[in-house]
Order: sequence, then C-alpha cells, then structure tokens
Amino acid sequence: MRELPFGEPVTILRPGPPTQDVYGNDVPGAPTEVPVPGCAVAPRDGTGAGANEITDARDTVITGLTLYAPFGTDIRATDQIRIGDELYEVDGQPGSFRSPFTGSTGPVVVALELVTG
Repeated sequence: MRELPFGEPVTILRPGPPTQDVYGNDVPGAPTEVPVPGCAVAPRDGTGAGANEITDARDTVITGLTLYAPFGTDIRATDQIRIGDELYEVDGQPGSFRSPFTGSTGPVVVALELVTG
C-alpha cells in the first residue's frame, strides 16, 4: 500500500536510547518523532464509542482506533502515535500482509488505545 492520497498524517514517538537517572537506573531517553503521511484512521469497534468504566468516582474512557499506515512503516509495540492533539498507545504487535499470489502489499495495521480519566 502506498501513501493514501486523502489520508492524514500521524507521528510516531519512539523512546530514545536509554539514559541514567541520578540513582544510576536506566530510563528511556527523549523520544524521537517520525512523521508518517497518508494514513487511515478508523474506530476499532462498530460504534467508535470505546469502553467506559467508573473507577474511584471518576469515569475512565478507553477509546480504540485502528491505524492503517503505508506498507513498510516501522511501528513497534513500544511506540506511541500522535493523531491530531491526542497521544495513543500501541496496543499489541502491529502487523502487515503481502499476498503470496500477487506479491501486492497491504497496510501496516496497528491497534491504538487512548485512556482518559
């Protein structure tokens, strides 16, 4: 899959090389930002409503999206994805597909999750 002509840009935020805190513990370094143009974003469930849960007298809202990025886009389970002003966590391992019959490629499919509240 090539970049979608009417797709939207997203940004991959990948943890940088580890550094050490004042106690000598390894901590993730400053994230590296990688722009990815021409992606498609869709709700993960049929309604796009996600899930709601009441915890400690607060509403927790979990929103799930599916990201379709151009084939070959390097997205890892430890990355975060910025779409607009929201920062989503990658939920599971991204996957992609190449047809064994035609050699054509599909998008990199990534489940995303945003938890608020």
